[in-house]
Amino acid sequence: MLRTLQRSVNLQLGRRTFAFEPFLPRVTERRLDESGPGGRASIAGVKVAIFGATGFLGKHVCNQLGKNGAFAYVGNRGDEAEHRDIKPMFDLGHTRFVYYSARDVDSMKEVIADADIVINMISKPYPTGQPIQTSKFPYVGWQTNFTIEDVNVGIAKQIAELCLEMQVDNLIHVSAAGVSADHPSEWARTKYLGEQAVREIYPWATIVRPTQLFGTEDKLLHYFANMAKIYGVVPVLDEGTSLTQPVWAVDVAKTISRITDNPEKFAGRTVDCFGPSDYTYAELAQFVLDLTELNTKYSVLRLPKPAFNAMAKALSFQSFVLMNEDIAKLWSQDFLPALTPEGYKLQPEDGKILTMEDLGIIATPIEKEAFHYLHRFREAGHFGRVDGYH
Repeated sequence: MLRTLQRSVNLQLGRRTFAFEPFLPRVTERRLDESGPGGRASIAGVKVAIFGATGFLGKHVCNQLGKNGAFAYVGNRGDEAEHRDIKPMFDLGHTRFVYYSARDVDSMKEVIADADIVINMISKPYPTGQPIQTSKFPYVGWQTNFTIEDVNVGIAKQIAELCLEMQVDNLIHVSAAGVSADHPSEWARTKYLGEQAVREIYPWATIVRPTQLFGTEDKLLHYFANMAKIYGVVPVLDEGTSLTQPVWAVDVAKTISRITDNPEKFAGRTVDCFGPSDYTYAELAQFVLDLTELNTKYSVLRLPKPAFNAMAKALSFQSFVLMNEDIAKLWSQDFLPALTPEGYKLQPEDGKILTMEDLGIIATPIEKEAFHYLHRFREAGHFGRVDGYH
C-alpha cells in the first residue's frame, strides 16, 4: 500500500501547490521504456486494461491507443466476434484478449493483471436479459442478467476496488455530463452514483464526463434516421425543446488517449467533454431529415409525454433498442455540461474542472461529421448524385 499512500500525498500536494498547465505533446516527455518514432510501429511503454472496449466509445478509444503504440488488455465477455475488429487497431503482439464475467472477480483481476492504467467505459441504458421457459402459464418468463444499477454502480465499484487492491497506478472512469442523484432517468442517477462511488474508493481516479455522443453507430442521430426509415415519422417528446450538446466520440477517445500519455498529471481531476454548440432535439431531428433528404417524405412528430412514453415502452421490446422509457426520461431534461464556456474559464485553479481544450483538443461540430455516416439513409446513398453508372 506504500505506492497508494504516496500517490494520495502527491495528489494533495499537487492540488495545493501547482496550477494545471496546458497539454504538452508526449514527444517532450518520453518514458524510459519507450522506443520508436511514436505512434504505430512504436512501443509507448504503457499497459492499459480496458473494460467496455467493444462498445461504441470503446472501439474509438482502442483505435487511439493503438495509434499511440500502447499495449492493451482487452476484457471481453466471451464472444470473439465482438473484439475481432479491435485486433487490427494495434500492432501485432500489442493486444491481450481476456474473457471475464463481472460476477467473477478473479477473471476481472486477470484482465487488469500488471496494467499501468485501467479504463472503465462499461455502461448500459437498459437492463439486459433474455426470455426463459417457465413451468406455469404462459410458460415464458424473463430473466434479467444485469440491471442498470448493476452495470453503472456495481461494476464501477468493483473495478475501483480491484484497482485499489492491486495497486494500479491510474484509473480512468467514464461517467457522463448532466447526471445527478435526483434525475428522473435511472441511467443518469446510477451514472452519478457510480462516479461518486469511484471517487470514494479510488480518490485519484480521473473522471471523464462526456455529453451525448455522436459518430458511427451512435444512438442519438441514428434514432432519428432509423425512425424515419422504419416507421415513417420522427417522434420527439412534447415540443422537443430540451437541449443537448453532443460531442464527437473520436474527440472523447482522443481525450482519454492523451490522459494515458501523462496520467499523473490528471490524477484526481475531472475532464468534461462537450461539443461546440447546443441543439434542441427537434432541431437535431430536422437536421437529420434534411441531411438524409428524407424531409420530402417524413416529418418531425411532436408527441405529448403520455403518447411518447407509450411509444418508448413499445420500442423497448425490439432486439435493437431505439428508445425506451428511461431514455425518454433522459431526453426530457437538458443534457448539458456542468458549466458554460465562460464558467469553465473563470474557475479557480484549486479543484478546476478541465475540458478538452485544456488537453489541446478542439471540439468537432456535428455538421462536419454527421454526413459521413448518415448519407447511407438517402434514397440511393451516394450513388444518387453520380452519373455514368449502368
